[in-house]
Amino acid sequence: MTELAQTYRLTGYSDSWKSKLLLTFRRYYYPVLQALLIGAVAGGVLLLVRRGTTRAWWLTYALYLAGTGVYLNLLNSSRIGLVARPHSALMAGPSAGATWLTTARAGDRLVVQDQQDIWCRVEWRNRAAFIRRADLVILD
Repeated sequence: MTELAQTYRLTGYSDSWKSKLLLTFRRYYYPVLQALLIGAVAGGVLLLVRRGTTRAWWLTYALYLAGTGVYLNLLNSSRIGLVARPHSALMAGPSAGATWLTTARAGDRLVVQDQQDIWCRVEWRNRAAFIRRADLVILD
């Protein structure tokens, strides 16, 4: 994929160990989350059924739930968008009258941060930019 992106000079496709690790993390995010939530339910049922559990078990369970909450809220994978139309404008603000930043090629990969009306706020070269929602295909 990276070679193809380099051939066509597309942006957003890196071939570093960090991007490979992030791709693996995104691939297994939901199965790991399901396993953590099943473990939380099973642990809670076991603690409630078993009488005479000590405070240490409840504290361990609370730490497990906190770790699951961190995984759920802080480690959520970011949304990726692919530019669907050639010559799509990246703007400085969510308006057709905003400052024009650059033109994106079809196939460029952008991190989607937010959606405002018909505009998507994306990350472009470590700064915020806006692109029309119709020009972008959002991947989940």
